[in-house]
Order: sequence, then structure tokens, then C-alpha cells
Amino acid sequence: MSISTSVLSDLLESLPYLRPQLYFKASLTALSHAMEDQVLAATLDQPLVIASFQRERFYRQEAHRYQRLAQRSNQIYVLSAPETEFTNSSEYYEKVAFEPEDALTQEWHLVVVADNYATCLVCRESLGSIAKNQQVPDFSPSLLDMDTGRRFEGIWTSERGVSIKAAQLLLERILVYRPDLAKKVTQACQRFGIGQTKIYSTANVLTEYACDIDTDPFVQRLVTYLQASQYKLHKAYRSIAAQARKERLVNSISTAIRRSLDPHEVLQIAAQELGQHLGASRCLIYRAQATDAAATIEHEFLTPGVTSISGQTWQLSENPLFAEVVDHGEGVCISDTLNDFRVNNSPTLSLIAKKLAIRSWLIEPVLFQGRMLGIVELHYCKVPPHQWHQGELDLVEAIATQIGAALIQAEAYANLEELNQQLEALDRTRSNLIAITGHELRTPLSTIQVCLESLATEPDMPVELQQVMLNTALADSERMRKLVQDFLTLSNLESGRVEWHPESLTLQECVDLALSRLRTRPPAEKPPAIKTQLDQNLPLIRADGDWLVEVLAKLIDNACKFTPSQGEIHISATPNLNQMLKVTVADTGRGIEPNRLEIVFDRFYQEEGALRRTAGGTGLGLAICRQIVTGWGGEIWAESSGKDQGSQFHFTIPIVQGSQEETRPVKSKGVGKKGTRGKE
Repeated sequence: MSISTSVLSDLLESLPYLRPQLYFKASLTALSHAMEDQVLAATLDQPLVIASFQRERFYRQEAHRYQRLAQRSNQIYVLSAPETEFTNSSEYYEKVAFEPEDALTQEWHLVVVADNYATCLVCRESLGSIAKNQQVPDFSPSLLDMDTGRRFEGIWTSERGVSIKAAQLLLERILVYRPDLAKKVTQACQRFGIGQTKIYSTANVLTEYACDIDTDPFVQRLVTYLQASQYKLHKAYRSIAAQARKERLVNSISTAIRRSLDPHEVLQIAAQELGQHLGASRCLIYRAQATDAAATIEHEFLTPGVTSISGQTWQLSENPLFAEVVDHGEGVCISDTLNDFRVNNSPTLSLIAKKLAIRSWLIEPVLFQGRMLGIVELHYCKVPPHQWHQGELDLVEAIATQIGAALIQAEAYANLEELNQQLEALDRTRSNLIAITGHELRTPLSTIQVCLESLATEPDMPVELQQVMLNTALADSERMRKLVQDFLTLSNLESGRVEWHPESLTLQECVDLALSRLRTRPPAEKPPAIKTQLDQNLPLIRADGDWLVEVLAKLIDNACKFTPSQGEIHISATPNLNQMLKVTVADTGRGIEPNRLEIVFDRFYQEEGALRRTAGGTGLGLAICRQIVTGWGGEIWAESSGKDQGSQFHFTIPIVQGSQEETRPVKSKGVGKKGTRGKE
């Protein structure tokens, strides 16, 4: 039952002298409200009012106004395409629901016909505007801005003949959808001469535009709309200018960030630009994290006559405003420190405000992904207090975001420098690996090759000499196996491929296994004396027996290498308060210089250099010990008074809970097997 013909087209066809004009949605809204206000303000005798809304959503915005208009007349008709609950009804006024495919969905109509005046607004929305409007959902935030820019073409006039013709076309459309209103529509047509040969016949109408009513409400509505539009335009210009200033400031700081990786330079530029732009008496930017108790003021902008605090320490733990910023993750703004309860209730803030003459105060955090990096503070020391505007607060927040990016960029650069240093260290490690493996592999390989060649080419060699050759080859092959085993062990530990099997053990048992392992090796010379000083009442420890024996064996072996045969090695242990047992392997050997106490645990570290060593080894033993100890949650460190003063290596092992009162030695299952298996 939908009608495809346009009311505007029919009107222009009936009255060809009419020339449609272009209107925007905002203008049509003002005209419609002015026409409605005219009806509400005039003492009219039941005027005819016909309003056609394109869709129900537009009607709902004006429904309350038409309830007021219904108090003025019983000849009010409202047309709309239903979307939710708009239906044909006669409550308050006549509602006419037309089909969504009707041409009325593209048109906007308002016709008012009274005995002494008439006016009409008949428009059709342009096709391009309709397409754009249909692409945006009703709930879109951008709909309002786009809605005011919708364009219509149509007729707005107070010519009675045009208004009567428009009313006739709309009433005919109404009867199509509401035939039950035929009697009421006929009454309106008879009263106002709608559809008659003469457009009007009342004797009191002198001319086509005759009107004896007060037009002031209509004029006031248009003037109000024009003033509001002018105000909005002026406000838009001010907003554009403020936005331009904000963009210039942000761009200047962004340029500084791009030009320099030095955070000090960037922060000083930011403090200077922000302080000048906002006319602050003092602008501070300093680094601070949420857990910091104090911060040093490094960057400051001052106006003449304002006290400087650059270089001073800013106590943060005693500052309630800083605590508020940390808790809420957003800035704190104080318009007047004399009347702010936070300042008045805090002796610290009152003292700061009085000492620095702060009247208005702003603290904005510098954040990056929720992490606090610093603080921006603005102080106004003038009278009257500074009234903060939302644009200023937004600007400070934008600058703080830029500062956060600068600090993260500088931090990333510092991390890159650290990574470069690590790469250099890895390169040195690679060089050491090549040198050490070349030395450690070439020497035993040469010996093994000589021994085997001698055995192969000298069949008449005495049996005693043959045995010497075999023993030498076996010893050097064991040396090579140990080198390869150390490489594999450290690689597995560092990659996390080791599975730990902790169990309850006694330290004495593990020390005995480590010493028995060392005794099976053929010594090159007489080893130093090894003494154990372990209390029988030591608590049980919890560790992987195999790896604990490995640590003890390597520390004892390391002590033997650098301790003369007339020296001594002492093994002792004491519990501490952290549920850990501290084990110490001390020697009276050559000692360690203080600046090398930490690097002795690095991979391939050799005190005498890779190719000039009196003691053999790969430099991996202590690195392996560190990986093992940290694997069970302990610590390992070295102490020494210096060259030829001996050294002490300490490491900690977790104590079995409640075992400090237990003195009975516990034999752990498989420790001996594990200790032996590590040497296979």
C-alpha cells in the first residue's frame, strides 16, 4: 500500500511557479520549531497542523512538543515510518504510520493552516545525504555531527494557497493509511476550504498573505537560533585556535624527541615550552616511579621573580598529592591552595605551598602502559588563583604522553647499548672458546696420536713402555671427555633442559662422594691436605644429590689447582636464619683479586689467559657451579683478601623444613649411583 510519489513533486507540478531552495537540517529544525512555537504562542481557534517525520526516531525527539500542541487543537496529524512502537492511534493527536517504502521516508513536512494565517514547509532530502545517513547507525557518536549537515530541497512559504495545496496532498496521503479519519478530514477541508476551486473564501482575509496574529514568537525563535549558531561558530573558532596552539606545542616536543636521544635535553625543552605556553610561574619535570620515596628536580621553567628549586630533593613519600596520583593513575588539580582541604589538612603541603608561593597547583603523571616514569608539575604563584580549563588539562596530559614516549625511547636506546655490550661479551666468549678448545683439544690429541703411532710402528717396544704409552693416551682421552662433558653440562643448564630431582640428604654424605671422586683421578703431583669440619648435628638439606656432588667436586678440584701441595683446603658448613645451609670451601692458595671476585664465575674465565696457564681446565667449572646452585634457589659467591691470601667459595642449599631438630643422618637413595653416573 506504499505510495512512491513525492508530495514535493506533486506540489511543484500543481504550482509550477514555485522554485525550491536548498536547506540544511539545522535550518529546517529552526524553522519547524519556530512554526510550532507560533501555534503555541497564538490564541488560534483549532488550527490544522500536519507534521510528517521521515522515521520514528526523529519523531520521538519531538513527541513532547506535539502533546503540547494537542492542547491547542484537535486537528493535529503526525506521520512517520514505524521502527519500534509507532502505530496508528488517536491518543493526544492522530498518528499515521506509513510504509517504510513510502516516498514520505525521504521527505520532511510541516503544514499549519488557521483561519487568519497559513504557512508550510515541504522538503525532500537529497539522495547523497540519504545514503550517508543510512550508513551510520543510530547509536554512532558521529551521527549528530553528520545529521546537522544533511541537505534538503523544498519550499517554505506563508502563502496561503501553497499551504492549502500542501495540506490537501498530505490529507489525501493520510486517508490512504487511515481511512477511519475520513469524517475528521472532511471537517478540516470544509472549514479551511481545502480542495475547493477557490483557495479561500473567508471574508476577513484581505490578501493572500493577510495575517493579524502576533508573529513575535516566530521571529524570536529564528533570532535565538541565529544567535546560538553564531555562538557555536565562535566557540568552534576558539576551539580550532586552541587546538592549533596545542598541536604546535606537541609538535615542537615531538621534534625535540626525534632530534635527540638525550632525555635531559628533551625534558628541558618540554618544561620550557609547556611553562611558556600555559603562562605558569613554575614548570617542573622530574623522573619518579610509583615506589620512589624522593626525586631530584632536574628540569625547571621559571618566570622572573619566582624561586628556583632545581637540583633540590622532592620528598614524595610525605606528599599526599603524589600518593593520590599513584593511587588513581591520573593528574591532580588544585585551583586555590588556600581553600583546598588536601593542602589545609597536610602540614607538608601547606609548608611547600607557603615556601614556594604556590597558589594553583597541577600534578600530572608521566605514564607509559600504566607504568609511572615521571611527574609534570605546574605552579601558579599569582593572585587571583588560576582557573583550570579542560583544554589546559588535556594539553598537559598530551605533553606527559609525549614525555613518556621520550623516556621509553631513551630507555630503549640504553637497553640497546647494553645489548651491544652483551654482544661484545659474547664475541669475546666466542674468541675464548676457540682459543681454549683449540689448546685443550690440540694438546691431548697430539699426545694420543704420538702414543698410538709409536705403538703401531714399534712392535718390539718393551712391555713396560707400551703400558706407559697406553696410560698416557687414556689419561688424555679422559681429559678430552671431561672437556666435552663440561660443554654439554653447561649448555643443558643454561637452556633449562635439566630435570631436577630434589631429595633429603646429609651434607657429609655428599662431601664424601665428592672426595672419593677426586681420589680416583691420577694426580699430577701431591695434592694439598683436605680437611672437613662438618658438625654431626647439621640439618638435612634438600637438593639433587648428583648435582650437589658435582658442585662440591668442582669447587674442591678448583681449590686443588690453585693451592700448593703444602697448603690446606677446608670444607665447613653452618645453617643461617633463612632456612639455608651455607657451605664453604676455603683454601690457602694464590687467592683472587677483589675486582675479579664476580667475574671468576663467567664462562671461560682463566686467570692467566687462555694460552698461558700453569693450571689446566676449560674455565667452565665455576660457571657450571653457579648454574646448579641458582637452579635449586641458592646463592654462590667468592671471597678473598687478595693475591696469595687464599680464597673462600660459599654456596647455600635449602634446609628440609623441620629438620634442624633432626640429627639422625639420612642415607639418600641413589646418591652414589648418581655421583658415579656423572662421570660416565
